Amino acid sequence: MTRRPAPPLPPPKARRHLRETAALTQTQLASRVGVTPGTVRAWESGRTTPRGRKRDAYAKLLKTLADEETARRTTQTSHPESALEADSAPEPTSGSESAPARKPLPHEPDPVPESAPGSAPESVPESVPESTLEPAPAPEPGPEPVPEPVPEARPAPVALTPAQAFDALYEFGAPALVRQTYLLTGRREQAREAVERAFQAAWEHWPEVARDRDPVGWVRATAYEYALSPWQRLRPRHRRPEPPPADPGDRTLLNTLLRLPPRHRRTLVLYDGVGLDLPETAAETEASTPTAANRLLRAREAVAGRLPALADPQVLHRRLAELASNERLGAARPHAVRGDGERRARFWTRAAIAFTAALVGTTALTVRTAPTHYEPPVSPGQAVRGVPPRAAQGSLSDEELELRHKLRDQLQHGPERLSPRLE
Repeated sequence: MTRRPAPPLPPPKARRHLRETAALTQTQLASRVGVTPGTVRAWESGRTTPRGRKRDAYAKLLKTLADEETARRTTQTSHPESALEADSAPEPTSGSESAPARKPLPHEPDPVPESAPGSAPESVPESVPESTLEPAPAPEPGPEPVPEPVPEARPAPVALTPAQAFDALYEFGAPALVRQTYLLTGRREQAREAVERAFQAAWEHWPEVARDRDPVGWVRATAYEYALSPWQRLRPRHRRPEPPPADPGDRTLLNTLLRLPPRHRRTLVLYDGVGLDLPETAAETEASTPTAANRLLRAREAVAGRLPALADPQVLHRRLAELASNERLGAARPHAVRGDGERRARFWTRAAIAFTAALVGTTALTVRTAPTHYEPPVSPGQAVRGVPPRAAQGSLSDEELELRHKLRDQLQHGPERLSPRLE
């Protein structure tokens, strides 16, 4: 029995775009699919993927929204052309019933009135001179046109291998992501480790990341989730403070950012630091657009309350870029990141195989040694009263010894056989 292939889904950002184009909220879309709004938010951010019947219903609904958007665009495309033709035509006068005919273009011939069916062609009026009926003289030959040079054929682009494409993505986005993650955590090693773990996860899911519209955004979301994880506080490295920035202004700004709640800090860094627009910021933080706007305003108020000079968003954007650029945060080489990710994947795969083998062996041993029938337990002994105890055999007396010797000396075959005799 073969499984039916799952229906394809558009990228997470395209799903959100289709929903917003159809003027649907996440709650309305969730009610139509039969899930919770949080599930729809996770689907649109790319954190989770629908499966089973929910995937079929979600894909069917998105296909319907895409068809409606295509039809609407087609209607909008055809409507401006008709409106443009109506605007270009002169308005009819008050006494006329219809608009005058369109003036022919210079390269178009004069329109010839169509004759009614069955009527003879009209004759040329006599007032037209004969010279006008003669064919126009042929134009004199001019200089021959110079042929345009044929452009040289460019070689076809060489397709990159998955490793080369990953290395190019890492070299392009890793340095900036390390600096951005540093603004979230205030720790250099933690920011570097978060970005490396995010790229290792991208290498594990490379077919999905390679087809994504914004691979850097996929890695950025994963790095931010790892850096802001509450489990980071339990690590011994988190207990040791790192040296703050040397500049007092940078130190004050970094402390102000770290005092913000993690969600407000992430929204501020994405919008004012990275430069994303509000819908993309909301999608990456798994929040609605009004919620992301509210978080952004509260974060700006908190920063402006402590640093009034950063009340202007442009100034805040410039200071965040300067704070991230002043720190020398290096990143490992791409081949090293790929190698660490592959080794970690092999380790966990072998650990899972070993655990499964141990579990199977323990189960088999238990089944082999387990009893197959019920054995009642032995009841504890109880003292019985009224029965004399059994006496042990003592030493033999002299008579008993004599009798035993006599029995041993006699023949063991019994008495002799009697035979009859005649008298």
